[in-house]
Amino acid sequence: MNKMDIFNDLKRIVKHENCIKHDETLSKYTFTKTGGAADVLVLPENYEEVSEIVKYSAKRRIPVTVLGNGSNVIIRDGGIRGVVINLTRLDRIRSEGSLIIAQCGAAIIDVSQFALKRRLTGLEFACGIPGSVGGALYMNAGAYGGETADCLDSAIVADRNGRLLKLTREDMQLGYRSSLISKKGYIALEATFALKPGNQNAIQAEMDRLTRLREMKQPLEYPSCGSVFKRPPGHYAGKLIQDSGLQGMRIGGVEVSTKHAGFMVNIDHGTATDYIKLIHHVQNAVKAKFNVDLETEVKIIGERKA
Repeated sequence: MNKMDIFNDLKRIVKHENCIKHDETLSKYTFTKTGGAADVLVLPENYEEVSEIVKYSAKRRIPVTVLGNGSNVIIRDGGIRGVVINLTRLDRIRSEGSLIIAQCGAAIIDVSQFALKRRLTGLEFACGIPGSVGGALYMNAGAYGGETADCLDSAIVADRNGRLLKLTREDMQLGYRSSLISKKGYIALEATFALKPGNQNAIQAEMDRLTRLREMKQPLEYPSCGSVFKRPPGHYAGKLIQDSGLQGMRIGGVEVSTKHAGFMVNIDHGTATDYIKLIHHVQNAVKAKFNVDLETEVKIIGERKA
C-alpha cells in the first residue's frame, strides 16, 4: 500500500481535526530537533483508536513506530516508513486516594507536580525527567536513586495485535532501563502509581533539591536527547567519556557537552546523522582507551537518508 492509501484509511479511524498527517517532518516532535519525515503520522485521542490503528496496520503488515514526547529518541534523517503513532494527546492525569492514574502521553514531570499538589510522596525523583509516562514505563526511567519500578502499581498496554492488556508491576518485568514493553514491542497507554501521603513542604523541598542538582550538572540550555549511554557495570559513562578527553568534541552541529560528558547537545543546527556519528566516535574512543563498551540508552530509529 502507498502512504496516501494508508492516510485515507486511517482518516476513517481517527476523525479528529489535525490528528493525522502525511510526510510530516518529525524534528518538531523530538527534543534534539532532528529527524526526517513520517510517511503517516497519527495522533490518537483514546485507547480504542490506538487499538484500531494497530489492528489495521498488523492486518496489512504495515510497520508501526510509537513516539512519545521524543525526549530520549534520535530519528534518522531519512524519516520513518509506515505509520508513526504519536501519543502526546493521551495526557490526562487523575487520582483515586493515594493512587495516581496517568495516561502515557502525560509528562512524568507533570505527574510529579500533580502528586505534590495532592500531598503524595514517591515521585519526587521524576520532577526533572523530561520524558512521558509511556517512556518512563518503556525504560523504567529513573534519576537520583529513584525509578519507575519503585512506585508503579499497574499499567495498561496494547499488544502487537491491538489487544488491550492490564499488567501488574510484576508482569512489567522492570529492570535497569528495560521492561516487558520494550521486550515485547507493546504500546504503553496508562500507568497507575501507588504513592503515600506525605508532608507537602517536605515533598517540595526534595523536588527543589533535585532540580538544583539537575540544573547544576546538566546542559538544559541546549536541545539534547538526555543521557546518551547506559551506565556500564562498574563505571559511569560520563566519567569514561570525560577521561577520554572527549568533552567539547563536535561533529557537525552536535557536541559532547562540556557541562556533562554523558550528554550530547545540538548547538548549531545539528542533524541526526551528526548525533549518530558522534555516538559512534565516542563509543570507539572509550573502547580503545578503557576496553569498555558503551551501550546507548537513547533509542535510534528510522531510515538513513538516501
